[in-house]
Amino acid sequence: MKRIFLLLVVTVLVSCQKSENSKADEFWEQLQTHCGKAYEGTLTYPLEDADFGDKKLVMHIRECSENQIKIPFFVGDDKSRTWIFTRKDGKIELKHDHRHEDGTPEDITMYGGLATNTGQATIQIFPADEQTTAMLPAASTNVWWVTLDHGSFTYNLRRVGSDRLFTVTFDLSKTVEIPDAPWGWEEGKNK
Repeated sequence: MKRIFLLLVVTVLVSCQKSENSKADEFWEQLQTHCGKAYEGTLTYPLEDADFGDKKLVMHIRECSENQIKIPFFVGDDKSRTWIFTRKDGKIELKHDHRHEDGTPEDITMYGGLATNTGQATIQIFPADEQTTAMLPAASTNVWWVTLDHGSFTYNLRRVGSDRLFTVTFDLSKTVEIPDAPWGWEEGKNK
C-alpha cells in the first residue's frame, strides 16, 4: 500500500512540474526546435531602409544550450550581428552582440533588455535595460519583441515616442543553406 501511495505522489509531483512550465519556457522550447537551422527573412517595415532594404536577410540558430541561444543575423555580406537570448530567473533576456569584421566588439554592443514577465508562448517583449540606457540614451525607450509560431519568427523594434519601427519576418517553413560563421566566431563558437 505504501508503495502505491509513493508512486501516486511521485506521479502527481511530476505532472505538477510539467504543468508549471511558464510561457517563457514554452517559447524557449519552441525556439530550441530550430537549433542548427537557418531561415531567410524579409523586411516587413520599413520597406525602404538604406541599411536593410534590398539585401538578403538570414538568421541562423547557430548555438543552443540549456540557458542560452545565439542567433547570428546576416544582412547581405554584413556578418556583424548576433542576437543572444538568455534564460534568467524564469524570464528571457535579449542582447545584441555587434562585432567588427576582425571579430572585436563594436563600441555599441550588448544592448537589449530582460522581459519584465514570462510573456506568452508566442511572444516575448524586451524593454531597454539600464545598460542600454547608459550606452545609448536615445534608446532608453526601445522595446524589442520577438514573435514565434510554427510558420514564422519576427524580430521587432519600436522606439516609443518616435516613428522608429523595424520588423523583419523569417519564414520557418523552409530552411536555407547554413551561412559561414559570423564575425567573431571560431570553429562554431563565439569568441
